[in-house]
Amino acid sequence: MIRYAAALLLSLSLFSGAEAADRALLIGIGTYASLPEKMFLEGPKNDVPLIEKLLKEKQGYAADSIRVLLDKDASRASILANIDEWLVNGTQPGDRVYFYFSGHGLQVKDVSGDEEDGLDEALSTYDIVAGDGDWSNVILDDEIDAMLAKLKDRAVSIVIDACHSGTISRSLSTDVGEALESARFLPRPFAKPVDVVKTRGLRIDVAVVDKPEIAKQNGVEAWSAASSYQVAWDDTRLPPEERHGVFTLSYVNGHEISAADSNGNGIVSNAELLEYVKKQSQTYCAAQTQCQGLDPQLEVNYALLGASAVTPAAEGGQQYQQPQTGGETQQNPDYGKVEEVKVENTPQTAYVAADPVDAVGDILGKPQTGDVTVALSSDHLKAGDAFKISVTSSTGGHLILYDVDKDGKATQIFPNEAAQKITPLTPNMPLTIPDDYYGFDFEADGPSENVLVAIVIADDVDLTKVAPNDYGLTKELDARTTIAEIADTLKQTWTRDAENRSVNWSLGLLKYTVY
Repeated sequence: MIRYAAALLLSLSLFSGAEAADRALLIGIGTYASLPEKMFLEGPKNDVPLIEKLLKEKQGYAADSIRVLLDKDASRASILANIDEWLVNGTQPGDRVYFYFSGHGLQVKDVSGDEEDGLDEALSTYDIVAGDGDWSNVILDDEIDAMLAKLKDRAVSIVIDACHSGTISRSLSTDVGEALESARFLPRPFAKPVDVVKTRGLRIDVAVVDKPEIAKQNGVEAWSAASSYQVAWDDTRLPPEERHGVFTLSYVNGHEISAADSNGNGIVSNAELLEYVKKQSQTYCAAQTQCQGLDPQLEVNYALLGASAVTPAAEGGQQYQQPQTGGETQQNPDYGKVEEVKVENTPQTAYVAADPVDAVGDILGKPQTGDVTVALSSDHLKAGDAFKISVTSSTGGHLILYDVDKDGKATQIFPNEAAQKITPLTPNMPLTIPDDYYGFDFEADGPSENVLVAIVIADDVDLTKVAPNDYGLTKELDARTTIAEIADTLKQTWTRDAENRSVNWSLGLLKYTVY
């Protein structure tokens, strides 16, 4: 079990990321030597400067630690040479490595025999060539995996604004594929159309890094613009010369506290950033007739879900602040307090909310929408008072309920072995814990400041490994690890419907004080 190591509370102004020998390789390819102009993309040339600015201002990367390859400079040979010389040979264990790609994704015939469907995911290059029935001069996922193996002791971030959809490649002819203007996907040359329904959702991969456990075990942070059954897009709402990738634009904007800090504690966590990017991507997709769905993906060690997406005190003196109210930024010393933690078995250092109660929202990432409400039987609790908890959800689903205290300890209130029957919540019908059948009451223990965390999952997700009944009421749990395990489970793709999608779940939080 990966747990947060003992942490040192930092003043943000004291930290500087300049000590590490960081290296970033940013690749943007919108024009191609051998492809027709109708397959060119407008967005990549604008995406790369946006990411470069993000790295300098939010991640503390120095200008001379960032290398850019655009269009004709991004041939297959050049990309592979820069991976070896700049990223691998130019860094040491513990350093940060950032790899970004904006352009076309595709699939080609698997020659190594490690793919169940016989197809490798790949990235296009400037000198990509449509060969006899397949593409050549591409960067294979196997080659990205080899890069990760060489960088296993570095803190690696991979961000891919492209798509590698097996379902699209097998269900669209070249003519149909060409009709998808601004789609970041190349159908296989001379592909024959097949029944979409029969192929949809056969594979769930993480873009180029199609072995998620590699990312999680090595501490790799891998972002991708779409799930493997979807197409990534240039944002056609913008004029051609101003276009960005839908994913890249929302990913960069989401690093702003005012955009993605859903729990208002002055920190944008990886989980909050993912939820923001998903919302922005799905909003774009809903307005486009050719977009069937858009679910950006993040594969990461679950201990990093609640970590800040922004490096504290990055270049330019970036500081965490209380979100703006009435157009005026208010400084508050209680906002943005972080701990530096080392994630076990990885080279990653993370910056997380020092307050375990505030950290809950960072780890889960999802904003509260009012679909789930949590209430106590008394608004004013004193130590020793008996009380009950009620949870009401506007949608039916399975309930997980935790109590988290300021010391970082969590108690699983529900499910538990004392409940006579564990059943899904009925929409709009309160569930009271403990009810008359329990034979006991809860007694307030204080003084303390706690938060009740109610998660209602509408889909039949198997949570027995992360929230078994026998954890309930008596077992003392580490709050950060427990909530992160739940969040990681809920981040999976739901595949049992005709259209693959994200898991449907809702969140309700209630902070309370025992005097």
